[in-house]
Parts: sequence; structure tokens; C-alpha cells
Amino acid sequence: MSATPLSYRSPGFVADAWRLAKKDLLIEFRTRSAFLAACVFALLSVAIFRFTWDATAVPAMDLAPAVLWVIFTFSGLLGLNRSFAVEQADRAMDALLASPMSREAVFAGKALANLVFVVAVQALALPALALFFGLPVGSGWWGVVAIVLLAAIGLSAVGTLFAAVASNTRLAEMLLPMLALPFFVPLIIPAAQASVILLNGRPMADAANWLKILLAFDIVFTAACTVAFPYTLEE
Repeated sequence: MSATPLSYRSPGFVADAWRLAKKDLLIEFRTRSAFLAACVFALLSVAIFRFTWDATAVPAMDLAPAVLWVIFTFSGLLGLNRSFAVEQADRAMDALLASPMSREAVFAGKALANLVFVVAVQALALPALALFFGLPVGSGWWGVVAIVLLAAIGLSAVGTLFAAVASNTRLAEMLLPMLALPFFVPLIIPAAQASVILLNGRPMADAANWLKILLAFDIVFTAACTVAFPYTLEE
């Protein structure tokens, strides 16, 4: 009886994406290079803003949201820079693309790993911000946490797409911010405006319009980046 060739099939979009995200997160957990760099950047930024802040000129409630979103944007870029560097050294990306995994699943897995990275850094930055600036901790902070999560989704989607584009160049660290930052602007503006409203003790209803813009950004750009991603990997 002749041997029947084995048929290798991908287990599914969600399983593929989770497997790739888990691999990236395990590598980062073992090295901790990008995460520690982002955490140091976040804490150093909070400290610098705190000790150069004149409380008589700018109230803490006005400055703190700006500090939060500066940290959010640039610490996110630190994580995005390493997103595809893992596969570049030994051309592992070629093997990944040759696997049964769809390219959309590759994008979803990379974006999910980046999302976890950004959220983990912000989980450290938010308490540090409240502590350094003496912000009152109330119910409005739950709304700020929700805004950070929504913004992290959009940043991870857009950043993953441009990290893939930049990874094929020799100046990836310089090119990624140039490509991604203009697309972060429509994400950061509504997130910053909504967080200002909530940190000043106003109700969530006052921030509803900004939240709708942020949610629309997430939906549109996540879908668009998923569709565009396979073309960024063409030689």
C-alpha cells in the first residue's frame, strides 16, 4: 500500500493569530529588552515632566493628559520597532510566509502581541502619572483606562502595518516613526480630548462624541490595515 502524503492545514485564523502572538510575547518575556526600554522611557518621561512643571502656571489636570499621550505614542513605537525584527535576523519571515498560516493571521498575531505590549507599558505609566502629579483617583479613571485600551487597538493596527513596511528597509528605526506618526494624529486627538474631559471630573456623556471618533478610527483602520498588510510583504 502506497504512503499517502500528509496534508498540512492551518488550524484556523484565530488559532494561528494567537500562536504567533504567543510566540512573540514569549520571546519578549525572555529577553525583556523592548519592554524594559519602554518602561524606563515611560517613568523617565513622567519624572522629567514632573520636575520641570510649574504648578502655578499649568494645573496638573491640564498637563497630565498631554504627558500620558506623549508616553503612550513613543513607548508604543519602541515596541513596534521590534515587532518584525524577531524574524529578520535569520530570514524567519520567509518560513512564516511559506507556512499554511494566512497573511491576515500573521497581521492579527503581530498586532495582538503589540497590543499586549502597549497595554502592559500603560499599566505602569498610568499609576506613575497619578502618583507624580497628585491626581485624584476616582471613577473617571476607569473611563481613561477604557480610552487607553481603545487607542491601543488603533495604534497596534496602524503601527503593525508600518512596522512591516519599514522592516524591509535598512533604516527601519528611522522610517517607522516617519510613516506611523501622521496616522497616529487622528487617533491621539480624540483620545486626548476624551481623557481631559474625564480627568476633570466631567461625565462620560460629555466625551461621547470623541469616543465615537476613536471607535470609528479603530474599526476603519483595523479593517484597512488587515486588507493592506499582505501587499506589504511582496518582494
